[in-house]
Amino acid sequence: MYDESKKQLVFIVCYLLFGLIFVGCRSANTQLPNETREGRPDQESWGVEITLTDEGIKRAVVVADHLEKYNERQFIMLENNVVVDFYDNTESHTSRLTAERAEIEEQSNFMRAMGQVVVVSDSGVTLYTDTLAWDNELELIYTDDSVMVTTELQDTLYGVGFESDVRLEYWKITQPSGVTDRGEEE
Repeated sequence: MYDESKKQLVFIVCYLLFGLIFVGCRSANTQLPNETREGRPDQESWGVEITLTDEGIKRAVVVADHLEKYNERQFIMLENNVVVDFYDNTESHTSRLTAERAEIEEQSNFMRAMGQVVVVSDSGVTLYTDTLAWDNELELIYTDDSVMVTTELQDTLYGVGFESDVRLEYWKITQPSGVTDRGEEE
């Protein structure tokens, strides 16, 4: 009789353990009550590379450690080590942007870079700022934030607000500040 009750006890313990294991393992797609997908990305990827084109011509190649894609909003969020290489109409490299994160509106390829943004042009001009927008349609980069620009002539310029082509050949600082030792004839 003692063996029979021992068997029943072992059976009950095994049944409870199996039940706990089964309840603890649920599908990743199973939603708990009151749990929604609202605000969550539709897709996530790590170690991504995206090529942005305009009528089949490569305009930018974007690399990032993490990507979140939101289908309904047609929006992409890139995070961690964002690097963007820009190209001209002949697909020649013009400049490289680095930032902590970036957002891309998929419909227009409009991009906003944020966090320690640095743009280095192939011509030797470097831009430093906290935020920068790239309008693919207008082929323009711009910001309303503080900027520092260094040139190939070793000049360092400061200001607030900046606008340029992606080559950083034709640029302007909206509200420049600082002092120069150069004469007017230079």
